Amino acid sequence: MAKESSPHAGTTENTYIDLGAVTPEAFAISSKSRKLARSVIGNDSDEDRVRQRCSVAVGDFGMAELLRFLHDPIPAGVQALKGGAPIITDIRMVQVGIQKKGHQSEVICALDHGLTTAQAKGITRTSAGFLALRDKLPGSIVAIGNAPSALLTLCELIEQGIRPALVIGVPVGFVNAAESKALLRTVDIPSISTEGTRGGTPIAVAAINEIITIINE
Repeated sequence: MAKESSPHAGTTENTYIDLGAVTPEAFAISSKSRKLARSVIGNDSDEDRVRQRCSVAVGDFGMAELLRFLHDPIPAGVQALKGGAPIITDIRMVQVGIQKKGHQSEVICALDHGLTTAQAKGITRTSAGFLALRDKLPGSIVAIGNAPSALLTLCELIEQGIRPALVIGVPVGFVNAAESKALLRTVDIPSISTEGTRGGTPIAVAAINEIITIINE
């Protein structure tokens, strides 16, 4: 797997900025966690940095081995954020968790859209939300941490020609979660996903927040 170089590759010092750690105690805790993560996971690329943050988010270094990066997702995310692309989430937990400082992107939750479609078609509200947001998806960053149905719908839209800039697709669960992420990895779109049933809101939030951190260095 080709890795993107990091401006801090190879260092074990605390060189990153945690925009969410707004007090000395919070920053000290965050810094200690990241130092430990660097020592276990490595720090040779920006992909390693996302692995570190996602592992810290769930308290399990095994998460690093489950993450999959396809089609240079981190440079794609950096470029999209610098351009002010919207960030579209499946649920409000992901929307609320995304760092609001350090970027100018609007953060949109699919649950706030498409309710009528969901009722009419008998589909999930997240799926209906992505259908309703079809026109906002091109060039956007999509972060799905909970709803496999939303990721399956998004993959269908991608197959129809809709092209987000980056998809962070890490839904968790035993029904369609692994399958939806496997389908995401078959499309020609920059993506970050997890292998199997594991994933969730903390992973989606950690991945996008680390990319936000990168653009602020």
